Amino acid sequence: MENRLDDWRGRLAGGKPAGGGQARSGRLRPIALAVGLVLLLLVLIGVYWSDEPDPFDIEQAAIAHAPATESRLTTGSYTTSALITAMETLLNKRGGYLSNDITPPSIWLDNIPNWEFGVLVQCRDLARSMRNDFSRSQSQSVEDADLIVTEPKFNFDNNSWFLPASESVYREGIGALYGYLERLQDPNDPDAQFYARADNLNGWLDQVGSRLGSLSQRLSASVGQVRLNTDLAGDPEAEQSTPTSPQQLVKTPWLEVDDVFYEARGASWALVHFLKAVEIDFEPILQKKNALISLRQIIRELEATQATLWSPMVLNGSGFGLFANHSLVMASYISRANAAIIDLRALLAQG
Repeated sequence: MENRLDDWRGRLAGGKPAGGGQARSGRLRPIALAVGLVLLLLVLIGVYWSDEPDPFDIEQAAIAHAPATESRLTTGSYTTSALITAMETLLNKRGGYLSNDITPPSIWLDNIPNWEFGVLVQCRDLARSMRNDFSRSQSQSVEDADLIVTEPKFNFDNNSWFLPASESVYREGIGALYGYLERLQDPNDPDAQFYARADNLNGWLDQVGSRLGSLSQRLSASVGQVRLNTDLAGDPEAEQSTPTSPQQLVKTPWLEVDDVFYEARGASWALVHFLKAVEIDFEPILQKKNALISLRQIIRELEATQATLWSPMVLNGSGFGLFANHSLVMASYISRANAAIIDLRALLAQG
């Protein structure tokens, strides 16, 4: 009775019934709590998915891909298995393949998608070298039927989420690569070959060096530099289509610093595995050229890029400033690896 009297008094006074605001507040509170819990869950899932995959063992991967008794590990088994495992890791890691996701929390993440792109570029380069060089005895020989399928599949758009999704196309490429590996390890099938020659390895390392050189420059540009234009250096008769300034200001935008960092980290992760596989498949050639130690030094430099990042974000301090600059540290390791690749290529080119 007293509550009703209070309501009537409130209405007569032109106000709202007593307790109405509290009732609406009580109804909204569970909704706000539910939304908050959902957002918190999405954040936790995003953090979990942002953990980079652990390295895998090259020899164990090769053994796992040759389970049949009639198969055997042969020249090329380790490199092919490393490529298969790297692509499968890309698709099957925590959260799966995230680069083409359009829903939370994947759409909010950028570190792991850039890591994925770094891995994918190295897988594409190796697949191209396998199709054009490693599987062919000379320039006029026929391309391998399975590698003809694999190479363009791996070069499919990495951001396609539907009709077809990137993952489905990449899995088709992996399936064709399995077919090549099965034939490669079949002693009764001479059509599939892997030629471990110095010129083949040199050609792939040329691509690796170009990629690392580009990443090193982009990482170093995190602090901004005025660089001299050396595009035509070394050839007095060289020309270019469009004139450019003799000096250029090169600086990576602040919001892209972590993108370049994780792309370089992904590329280095893939290269560590590929180079370890190459060390096994090309061991006779590397020993003959006395180049094994050079290859192992490249691997060691790239392994250093995989150290744990203890900071919650990629720091971008000035070169000799108070705060660290993780991009410059990464650039240092990659530059040294690239310099070692140049030396290794020189050894392989010697007679």
